[in-house]
Amino acid sequence: MNSLDKIFDVAPDADRFSNPGTWESGGAPWASGEQQTLTCCRVIDETHDVRTFEFRVGDGTPVRFEPGQFMTVSANVHGQTVERCYTISSPPTRPYLMSITVKRVPGGTMSNWLHDHMTPGHTLRAYGPSGTFTSTAARSNKSLYLSAGSGVTPLMSMTRAGIDLGLNRDVVFVHSARTPADIVYRKELHRLVELSPGLHTYFVCEGIGDEAEWHGPTGRLSLSLLSEWVPDYREREVFTCGPAGYMHAVRELLREGGHDTARYHQESFDIPSGVAHEPVHEKEPAFHETFTVRLSRSSKSFVMDASETVLSAARKAGVAIPSSCSQGVCGTCKTKVVDGTVDMKHNGGIREREIQKGFRLLCCSRPTSDLTLEL
Repeated sequence: MNSLDKIFDVAPDADRFSNPGTWESGGAPWASGEQQTLTCCRVIDETHDVRTFEFRVGDGTPVRFEPGQFMTVSANVHGQTVERCYTISSPPTRPYLMSITVKRVPGGTMSNWLHDHMTPGHTLRAYGPSGTFTSTAARSNKSLYLSAGSGVTPLMSMTRAGIDLGLNRDVVFVHSARTPADIVYRKELHRLVELSPGLHTYFVCEGIGDEAEWHGPTGRLSLSLLSEWVPDYREREVFTCGPAGYMHAVRELLREGGHDTARYHQESFDIPSGVAHEPVHEKEPAFHETFTVRLSRSSKSFVMDASETVLSAARKAGVAIPSSCSQGVCGTCKTKVVDGTVDMKHNGGIREREIQKGFRLLCCSRPTSDLTLEL
């Protein structure tokens, strides 16, 4: 039985999509702390300022991940190493190809570099898939996807994955954009609706732009509009991604409408207010204990102070570890602790089942003994 056969054999239809076992059998593991080379295969213009970059990984072996996860890409831009997190927009049901969809942002270092330099045959370094905003966050027969701008990408991965599995899932996909010309994946979403009777899509645009024949609603998503399109939204598992302001508005809208917040999931690389950059112990010890951190793969080691986070100490020692938020939110620095213990105070960037397997977020972990890390 090959890896693709396993995807379709791992669970009954009702459970396949949200069962982590489905995606764990889809290809070779790629640890979030491991860096590999991506080779660009194709570049697709989605809109006037959004492009999809398709890659094969390393030697072309299949890679497993969960729909909705992201990876951290690294490039040398103007002589400096720049790292950014991008959602994997392709589905894990196509494990031989991984894609990111990137909007050109005015002044954006990585987005502009990708748009200007990434063409077929060029390479990019990246760290393995990570993140907890995935289809396995909840099991539900009815879902509501709410996105704005480039926040459509994780929800597109989920949509593609469900259809590739042959499931006619009950999904309502509501996307907000500036103008009709800014709707990412517009044609593909229309095509996917034809393939899956259970999928329904709606679009709302702030203005019509140059598309005078646009007959959809203009303005912003409202409770009355949502109630018209999705009368049973209170019964659905909601997945939301977009700019911070959009997600805040959507969450308040749903709360006003009586939706259960326990069934609400959102993705954001924005750091929530009130999260401390470097949480400290209430009482600093009179002296600082030191511990040795060993890296199992490279056989390197360094000594660190017990008051430091492992990530901070590793950086001082010249050890490259992928990270983004540095506050226990995004999950990029998730690493397996092979031996030893740490005090970890995270902010939702790691799941309980990952913790049970020995993984920790190094940005918010302080050693309580000597450590061996799977790095």
